[in-house]
Amino acid sequence: MVHQVLYRALVSTKWLAESIRTGKLGPGLRVLDASWYSPGTREARKEYLERHVPGASFFDIEECRDTASPYEMMLPSEAGFAEYVGRLGISNHTHVVVYDGDHLGSFYAPRVWWMFRVFGHRTVSVLNGGFRNWLKEGHPVTSEPSRPEPAVFKATLDRSLLKTYEQVLENLESKRFQLVDSRSQGRFLGTEPEPDAVGLDSGHIRGAVNMPFMDFLTEDGFEKGPEELRALFQTKKVDLSQPLIATCRKGVTACHVALAAYLCGKPDVAVYDGSWSEWFRRAPPESRVSQERSEKA
Repeated sequence: MVHQVLYRALVSTKWLAESIRTGKLGPGLRVLDASWYSPGTREARKEYLERHVPGASFFDIEECRDTASPYEMMLPSEAGFAEYVGRLGISNHTHVVVYDGDHLGSFYAPRVWWMFRVFGHRTVSVLNGGFRNWLKEGHPVTSEPSRPEPAVFKATLDRSLLKTYEQVLENLESKRFQLVDSRSQGRFLGTEPEPDAVGLDSGHIRGAVNMPFMDFLTEDGFEKGPEELRALFQTKKVDLSQPLIATCRKGVTACHVALAAYLCGKPDVAVYDGSWSEWFRRAPPESRVSQERSEKA
C-alpha cells in the first residue's frame, strides 16, 4: 500500500507566531478566525474585532454555507465557497491556517479545515491549541481588521470526503462504511436534549458508534498525539484501515473525527454534512435510536 504524503494538519502557536514575526503573512499564508458560538452566549465577530491573531480574517460560517437549505450548516456551492474565500485573499496556492476562540481549544476550526479539503484545497492546517493557547502563551494580538487583496480560488468538490442522506441510508443495509458520531454520550443516547434545538429530539443513526469529539483534545486544548488517538479508535473497535463516515448534529464536530483519523494517517474520512439535523427529519423512524423514546414506549 502506497502512503500518500499528508500535508501537516496542525501547526503550532510557536510556528505561526514566528511566521507572523518574520513577515510570512500574505498571498502564500493566510490566517482565519472561524469562531462561532451559540446565540446568546458569546459574540464571535465582536470578539474578533476586539482582538485576534495579527493578519487574521474572520471566516463567518453563517455566511459561508447553503443558506437556502432547511438543515443546519450545509456546505455552500463550489462557486459560493470560491467567491467567499477569494475575498479573504486565498488562492489555490495559499497555505491556510484556521483557529477559533472556543474554551476547549478547538471547535469550529476543524470544520473549516474540512471545508477547504472537500473543495479540493490540501494546504490547510488547524492551529493546535487554538486562540486559547495563543493568548495563554502571550503571543501578539491586534484589533486591526485584516484587508487582504482579493484572490482567485477555484473550488472542485471532492465527493469522496462528503456523504449525503441517500448514501448514509444505503449504508444501513450495505454496511460498507463504519459510522462514527462525535456528539456527547447523552445526546447520542437520547438521554440529554439537543442544545438550542426546536423540534429536534436527540438520539443517533442506527449502527453508529459514539466517539465524543472532546476526547480527541487534551485538557489544555491541544490535539492528542497519534498514538493516543489510535488507541481511542481501537477502544471503540473502529478500524482505520476501513471506510469511515463521521456524523454529529450539523456536520461540525464530525470534522474532529476526520481530523483525528487524518493525524493517524487516514485522510479519507467522509463527513455526512446533513448529520442528525437532516437524518431526524427525513429518515425512517426505525433508523433512529433513542433511549428516551424507547423508555417512553
